[in-house]
Amino acid sequence: MSSIKTTEEFNSRIKQVIITKEQIDEAVRKAGADISAEYEGRPLLLVSILKGAYVFMADLCRAVSIPCEIGFMAAKSYYEGTESSGKVKITLDLSQDISQYHVIIVEDIIDTGRTLNDIIKMLKARNPLSLKVLTLLDKPSRRLVELEADVSLFTIPDLFVIGYGLDCGEIYRNLPYVAEYDEKGE
Repeated sequence: MSSIKTTEEFNSRIKQVIITKEQIDEAVRKAGADISAEYEGRPLLLVSILKGAYVFMADLCRAVSIPCEIGFMAAKSYYEGTESSGKVKITLDLSQDISQYHVIIVEDIIDTGRTLNDIIKMLKARNPLSLKVLTLLDKPSRRLVELEADVSLFTIPDLFVIGYGLDCGEIYRNLPYVAEYDEKGE
């Protein structure tokens, strides 16, 4: 349960809007059109990594004008301290046999890249027809593994961001834009 109790406190933690709703809408429309053109006539599966990417996935799949399926995955990472244990536990897996699909992983943000890197390896081992990564936000300055999205809608600096599915303590996912979080709430 969040320690934020009032609307006033909720709003006080939004430091500044980084990416507006209009900018997101335009980028998502373009990404949907690009996907529709590239995958026309091909079996397509959009895979959202929960929870953060659910808002992005909902808007993106509606922007895709060709037949597509969607799937969801959730993972827990066990990276303790400065050493990576390299253990990712899938807590929700896909129901589809992805060997019959062109798969696009729909991610909210790529930060260190460790968990996504492990998910990519798992999915590649399932032999999809092709595999790409589409991320809403990319924070390359934080990367700890060699990983690049095939498509990144926005590159952002090293800020703690909230909104459009991204949270802080399970709060702020409902904001229609991406904002910098202010821990002090000033």
